[in-house]
Amino acid sequence: MKNTIGIIVGSLRKESFSKKLAQVVVGLAPTGYKFLIIPLDGLEIYNQDFDDYDMLPESYIQFRKTIFELDGVIFITPEYNRSIPGVLKNALDVASRPYGKNAWSGKPGAVFSNSPGNLSAFGANHHLRQCLVSLNVPTMQQPEVYLSNAKNLFDPKGDIQDPKIMEFIGTAVNAYIQWFEKNK
Repeated sequence: MKNTIGIIVGSLRKESFSKKLAQVVVGLAPTGYKFLIIPLDGLEIYNQDFDDYDMLPESYIQFRKTIFELDGVIFITPEYNRSIPGVLKNALDVASRPYGKNAWSGKPGAVFSNSPGNLSAFGANHHLRQCLVSLNVPTMQQPEVYLSNAKNLFDPKGDIQDPKIMEFIGTAVNAYIQWFEKNK
């Protein structure tokens, strides 16, 4: 039986650095694990009326089912205005509702942040961690993953150019697997 780890990417942009990083992470899945990128495109903005009046969009039904079936989750996020992108916050809200049916609860998590600048999406990383505390997602503390200058990380094929950065990402994925095994 494979452990399925969802990769949640906080960006919709076609050439997103977070999407490229997600592809790299998927390629590092160890034997016995399946890393699965969970698309956020088409997920309607959370509206409690959908739950209160039993008018759930199909996107909510499928997304919640997918999150419930995951064994763990790695969030890969850019930073918008010193916080997480709206699409990522929306995904957290959709799968944590209605009250008492939080699909994220108890799933071991990790946060990898990146930015084209030097701050490495530090604000987004920590805002996301605040949300995950509320959602009962035990989140890996070390190593912290902040990748700066993301615009220079990837070659035209989407591969990491710097072997030291690639080694660090591999170390972070291995640390997550250890974290997952202790917390599943």
